[in-house]
Amino acid sequence: MPDFSRRSTEDEMMDDFSLGHGVIDPIMDELEVVNAMLGGYRVFFNAFKDLKLKDGMSVSDWGCGGGDSLRRIALWARKRNLKLTLIGIDATSAAVEYARAKSIDFPEISYILSDVMSDNLGTNQFDIVISSLFTHHFQDTEWIKLIEKMKDCATTAVIVNDLHRHWFAYHSIGLLTSVFSKSEMVKHDSKVSVMRSFKSADIKNMLHKAEIRSYTLRWMWAFRWQLCIDSTKPD
Repeated sequence: MPDFSRRSTEDEMMDDFSLGHGVIDPIMDELEVVNAMLGGYRVFFNAFKDLKLKDGMSVSDWGCGGGDSLRRIALWARKRNLKLTLIGIDATSAAVEYARAKSIDFPEISYILSDVMSDNLGTNQFDIVISSLFTHHFQDTEWIKLIEKMKDCATTAVIVNDLHRHWFAYHSIGLLTSVFSKSEMVKHDSKVSVMRSFKSADIKNMLHKAEIRSYTLRWMWAFRWQLCIDSTKPD
């Protein structure tokens, strides 16, 4: 039985930034289906209601992968006649190329090939910084640095959408991917992702160490955490 009391340090196969299209493309296809099935995009839409987005605001998705979250957000914004600038950031070249090809009908979306911790991303560069199933790839000390940088780069808010480390989530995603996935990487990484993810105490402890006090943390189906951080700067 896996130990759910602490975060795993096991590597995910997806953490290899050199993966090519033969591996990346079918995985990105599958992950978009899984995200849709498990309600992953609702975490963002729920947060946007409180933020009262306005025309001209920029939303940057860190660790964007194939860009599926940005395309869903673009469609959501179009239905509301809301004009947003959407920017995806990812360090895997094949993922960015895949995302650009998939987003050809979305001129409001652009992509930057970059490590999110690089100097390519600076203070107040975006209005809102989001991430989906990304922050669990970072161990605790790196997670704190990542969140601090996300907060620095966002003028308004940071929205983190990530997994709840729980036995039911672990076994459910294992069953789901064994039935629907053709990728051994997806079958492996999906369970490792749960083990590397968070209980509420993990997130609260790391935010305390980062001296971040103004935030909300909410559990959402299916076993997702919605972390919203106020990143407005003092005058």
